[in-house]
Amino acid sequence: MVSLGLVFDQLITGLTIGARLFLIAVGLSLIFGVLDVLNFAHGVLYMIGAYAALWAIGAVSIPFIGLLGIGFWPGLVVAILAAGLVGVLIEAGFIRRVYDREPLDQLLLTFAFVLMLTDVVKTTFGSGSNVVDPPGLLAGSLTLTSSLSLPNYRAFVILMSIVVLAAIFVVLQTTNVGRLVRATSSDRDMAALLGVNVPRLYTVVFFVGAALAGLGGALAVPTQSITPALGNQVIINAFVIAVIGGLGSFAGAFVGAYLVGISIAVGSLIVAGAGQLIPFIAMIVVLLLKPEGLFGGAEA
Repeated sequence: MVSLGLVFDQLITGLTIGARLFLIAVGLSLIFGVLDVLNFAHGVLYMIGAYAALWAIGAVSIPFIGLLGIGFWPGLVVAILAAGLVGVLIEAGFIRRVYDREPLDQLLLTFAFVLMLTDVVKTTFGSGSNVVDPPGLLAGSLTLTSSLSLPNYRAFVILMSIVVLAAIFVVLQTTNVGRLVRATSSDRDMAALLGVNVPRLYTVVFFVGAALAGLGGALAVPTQSITPALGNQVIINAFVIAVIGGLGSFAGAFVGAYLVGISIAVGSLIVAGAGQLIPFIAMIVVLLLKPEGLFGGAEA
């Protein structure tokens, strides 16, 4: 019989997985919602964020540069900037040239970056796995009852996802930048006629989406082993989340990510090996009954 403590631990694990997946899925939704581009390389940006954080912590070194070793908290900033800048390079140098072409061309272009950047990471950092401890400030657990405790770092990751969702809604709904983003996503040509620098705005949006993926990767470092295959693993779940929640919907990304995270962690307690299967079953059901997703059609 499964104990209450085990169910609780798996539930917290699922919420943590969901929080990390939300950070990549919301960036994917942001880029699609504004630029109308399916960025298959988004998982690689998540991986770059993870390795940038490892480098900043001092767990891996870059050839001819060595270790950075500035700690976890500055490492979050390094990860955000690294993933964001790589995203800007991809968007400004390549994706911008295929905006008006078929979606398949965009998908193939971003998939090419998956292959290239994965090989770059393997060459730079090796193909082994890397694991680090949570930062000292978040070490330990919060005791809830005699048999239940909440790891401080996992609580922090969950809280970060909520803060990011709130920040996105505040920026989009209450600031001039947010109004420009919403206007451009609705009608790019009209926004350009009204004086909006659409290419620059697209670059900024792509940077933010990539930076969120990098943040998710950095937050994953103390909770799982990091390998160059990480990007391929998370992008599949990110697309599953996008289908379930509705591609382009931030609320859908949030709900979908937590549903997928919980199903991955708790599903195996129900049926052995079901954790990875349940999200795909849910995706099939959503595609059959509500193809636009649970929040599809609602304003992001």
